[in-house]
Amino acid sequence: MATAPRPRTTTRDPEDLTRRLTAWLGTRLPGAKATGVTVPASNGMSSETLLFDLEHPETPWRACALRLAADPAAYTVFPAYDMARQYRTLRLVAEHTDVPVPRVLWLEEDPGPLGAPFFVMERVAGRVPPDVMPYTYEGSWLHAASDAERAHLETATVGLLARLHDQVPPSEAEFLAAPGDGDALRRHVTAQRAYYAWVIDGLPRSPLIEAAFDRLEQLWPRQLGEPVLSWGDARIGNIVYDGFDPVAVLDWEMAALAPREVDLGWTIYLHRFFHDLSVASGQRGLPDFLRRDRVEARYARLTGHTPRDMEFHTLYAALRHAIVMLRIAYRQAHFGEVAVPADPDALILHHDSLRAMVWGAYWVR
Repeated sequence: MATAPRPRTTTRDPEDLTRRLTAWLGTRLPGAKATGVTVPASNGMSSETLLFDLEHPETPWRACALRLAADPAAYTVFPAYDMARQYRTLRLVAEHTDVPVPRVLWLEEDPGPLGAPFFVMERVAGRVPPDVMPYTYEGSWLHAASDAERAHLETATVGLLARLHDQVPPSEAEFLAAPGDGDALRRHVTAQRAYYAWVIDGLPRSPLIEAAFDRLEQLWPRQLGEPVLSWGDARIGNIVYDGFDPVAVLDWEMAALAPREVDLGWTIYLHRFFHDLSVASGQRGLPDFLRRDRVEARYARLTGHTPRDMEFHTLYAALRHAIVMLRIAYRQAHFGEVAVPADPDALILHHDSLRAMVWGAYWVR
């Protein structure tokens, strides 16, 4: 991400989307108009985001965001985009927790109006730790913050996870359970194996990813607590902050019913991923931020649940991230942005750290 051109994130025409969005809004609120439609530079590479202002005399809100399922003809990052599932998850979190999420306004499951299903939510003002260039690089607002300010953000962020896991009744999140047999973790990992098989269909396999799956089996937890609503993409780059306080938790497309540690492992490892990029570029990064020992200890104090088997769960996070990155790299190759090397593992930006985790040498560095 910091060493290669930014992959394209959309194949759609923004002007066409603006016209179609305004026409659709008129069916929901006669006379409503979408103005100032923009595609943010930080747009993700899975579902797309449109930002717009809603003009209508009877609405108490104005700033809106629209999450649009990926164009199925554009070599999508994931095999399916269930916007109704994301919409339902946001409503569930809002109903049962004090975790701040944007208020969802409308769900459109008909692909006709914009070419794919979508939902609209209120847009929350604030700032997000950037992925490009990563927030661990000098010059980002989070890197420039004081130690006390970063500690405040870290504490508040771990608190979000604790409250999400504690406050949503697992029975209400059953619709997020992965299909198949076995406990929630086994189903979750089986779903990742299926995703990997989809990514490499007709393409070179990744020996490193397959070695990581084998290592997971060797580290498989002996005790599993009750599954919880797992955010799935639990990282600070998916949170809007007002100052250093979280005001909106975004991106729920990877939500699932899973052990608590699935989110914790993702939060811890994804920070290390960006920190490692900084170090590889000759910068100091943020080595004392979101440290594994401190995150685990704080979560235990807040919930009474001591995180278990974190070597497994941080490896699992790095493995899941590797599959996504491999798909993105193959997508770039599809659009002629990169060439596929002889060693497909070289397409995984964090292949060195993932290999170290497979060998059990990463967290002792």
